[in-house]
Amino acid sequence: MNEKIYRTMGSTGASSLVLGIVVLISGITAGILMIINGAKLLKKREHLVF
Repeated sequence: MNEKIYRTMGSTGASSLVLGIVVLISGITAGILMIINGAKLLKKREHLVF
């Protein structure tokens, strides 16, 4: 019985760690893309005519 609990805890911990890494990487990637797109918009702001 205890062996099953330890296996379950190990697999749950590993999956939580992997999910955390994936969320961290996707968040950093989204932030970088937002900064790049914002810089492009600010650069092209001068060429807009209303």
